[in-house]
Amino acid sequence: MYESINLITNKIEMNLNELRDKSYKNACEHGFHDQELSNEHCLCLVISELMEAVEADRKCKVFKGVVAFEREFNRYPALVEESRRFKCAFEKCVKDTVPDELADAVIRLLDLYGLLGIDLDEDAFDEETISEYSATYCNKSFTESIFHIIKFITSNNEVFIRSCVVPEMLLLEIFGLAKYLSIDLMWHIEQKMKYNELREKMHGKKY
Repeated sequence: MYESINLITNKIEMNLNELRDKSYKNACEHGFHDQELSNEHCLCLVISELMEAVEADRKCKVFKGVVAFEREFNRYPALVEESRRFKCAFEKCVKDTVPDELADAVIRLLDLYGLLGIDLDEDAFDEETISEYSATYCNKSFTESIFHIIKFITSNNEVFIRSCVVPEMLLLEIFGLAKYLSIDLMWHIEQKMKYNELREKMHGKKY
């Protein structure tokens, strides 16, 4: 499972509805849905991840790259179980960086869409559309970019029905920022979801 670490590619390949189901299932298995949650609660946690991205940027917590991650993963003796090797490599090279926190924000959104049973239009996530969203951030600082996304979330927090495009748009805003920052967000989402599977209940938190 952990040996096949996906390398960064220029081609965007994603099955967001499958990731939505995995995000929701993992959240349920870790106790995040043991009690009924409001949209506002879930969206507040999305915002908290975006603000953690700001803190990561302020502290210059930089992703060390896929090559460094793979090197760290393979540095451990083969006798060490793969999940432990993956966890150690992830925590050393990826965790708490800007890309990691943006991935967390997407995972939180996907979890909410799983809870609400919202199907995403995956055709909306093509290179051209994401590039259009990316252009939004050309003249913004990182903090201004995050504020732009948070403002979009808070102004649309009650519009979670299938007939509107808001669910796709919220994700596209984050994917657009990631593209502008040259972050392979899908790679980070995949690795963070693997990491989350290994964590304790509620990730050791109250909620």
